[in-house]
Amino acid sequence: MQLLKKIALVLIIIGAINWGLIGLFEFNLVETLFGIDTILTKIVYILVGISGIIDITLLFDDFHDHD
Repeated sequence: MQLLKKIALVLIIIGAINWGLIGLFEFNLVETLFGIDTILTKIVYILVGISGIIDITLLFDDFHDHD
């Protein structure tokens, strides 16, 4: 489960960087890499969204008790 959370966190970071690029430069990295309105772009967006849901649990983790 920890591996899944780490993968999800990486996807969340990718999503955050993409939103930062959109906000600062009106540059969408995901669409640049995978195309506008392609199935790959939609999959990336869906995975980032699911990752956000998975990592909501990080809000409730005790940061002092990691293995």
